Amino acid sequence: MDNLSSLTGAQKDELMDQVKQQIAVANAQELLTKMTEKCFKKCISKPGTSLDSSEQKCVAMCMDRYMDSWNLVSKAYSMRIQRERTHL
Repeated sequence: MDNLSSLTGAQKDELMDQVKQQIAVANAQELLTKMTEKCFKKCISKPGTSLDSSEQKCVAMCMDRYMDSWNLVSKAYSMRIQRERTHL
C-alpha cells in the first residue's frame, strides 16, 4: 500500500472511481443471484424446459417485490450513513 502515497490526487480519484464501479457491479451481481435464487425457489415447483403462465407471473411479481425491497433497504442505509457522517 506504500504505492498509494506516490499517487497524485487525480490518480487517487480515478482509483476510487474504479473501486466504486467494482463495488456497484458486485452489488448488482449479488442482487441478481439472490433474486434468482429466492424467486426460483418460491415460484418454480417443477423445473422443466419452459415456464407456465402462473410461474411467469409469480417470477415477475417476486422480482418486482424483491427489487422494491432492495431499493427501500438501500435508500434507508444511505440515509443512515449520511446522518452518521453529519453527526461526526
